[in-house]
Amino acid sequence: MSPSSHTAEPGAGRARTILLAAVFLIVAIAGLSYVKWWPYYGKALKAAAEHTLGSSILTGETGKTPEPSLQAALDYASAYFKAVWKAAVLGILLGSLVQVLVPTRWLLRTLGQAGFKSTAVGALAAVPGMMCSCCAAPIAVGLRKKNVSVGAALAFWIGNPLLNPATLIFMAFVLNWKFTVMRIVFGLALTLGVSYFANRFAGDQTVPEPAADSAFDADEDNRPLLLRWLASMGRMLVAIVPAYLVAVLLLGAVRAWLFPSLDAGALSGVLMVVLFAVAGTLFVIPTAAEIPIIGTFLSLGFGTGVAGALLVTLPAVSLPSLLMVYRSFPRRVVWLLVGAVVAAGVLAGAAGAVFL
Repeated sequence: MSPSSHTAEPGAGRARTILLAAVFLIVAIAGLSYVKWWPYYGKALKAAAEHTLGSSILTGETGKTPEPSLQAALDYASAYFKAVWKAAVLGILLGSLVQVLVPTRWLLRTLGQAGFKSTAVGALAAVPGMMCSCCAAPIAVGLRKKNVSVGAALAFWIGNPLLNPATLIFMAFVLNWKFTVMRIVFGLALTLGVSYFANRFAGDQTVPEPAADSAFDADEDNRPLLLRWLASMGRMLVAIVPAYLVAVLLLGAVRAWLFPSLDAGALSGVLMVVLFAVAGTLFVIPTAAEIPIIGTFLSLGFGTGVAGALLVTLPAVSLPSLLMVYRSFPRRVVWLLVGAVVAAGVLAGAAGAVFL
């Protein structure tokens, strides 16, 4: 083989790697523009003009959660999936594509270390995503399959809903700036603080050191790209979709038990804040749906402590999203996150009772 052949092969491999990464970036930008960025621009204008995002998905126009039933489950699932299906499809698409288009070496170099830098990069990458926890979960799963560190993948996952700039803008117009400030403070604490600590809590991680001189190396799987993508997509659909559907139906059916209507004297107590923090952690909502939900509860006489708890817990995680990522993170990290979200909700409730 001639010397020129030795130099041509790495060059061709480098060009192919860059091309595949560019394809992923184009798909991500096009998808987010269609599903998130452009629709949210119009929604922001509406929120600024009308100071509302519509009725609460939890109660609908009636302002009251329906009694547990199959019909309640179907009604909520219908409303929920109508709001999120495009983002859910995009999340699964990107979660599968990140496994086959983005070089492992590139990801490990920026997101592969168990330090604050990788965690911060993961949180920063989440900001333009603007996805709810369920729609961001498949991408987090894809990142973990590429051996991205626990902290970076976790920061990306929960940073999507908690640091969503569109939601922060909606919140300022529909509620007030105090809600926005509280969301930023608690969102950063969870996204950066808990995610960074999760690296230490995870124990041994099998994350290979990125070789500085191998940034363009091909991944180990030598099957054709289409086959690798189809296999990745198939595994993700089987692992994620069934649990997602069942959990949404279940939560929709029992939402009256999670968010009960109680007497006015019990609405602002400490116990009520704790109960709503737990309920908010479990319940599943579309992006920014916490805003009309909070508005509805405030209009019904619930205290600002409850509002503060829901402000943090409703978007952060949910039972469906936790089930979706459960096998991709160490179990102790998942339970750490659940406990941290509930605790943050209680603290936000205490702060909300004073600040909001």
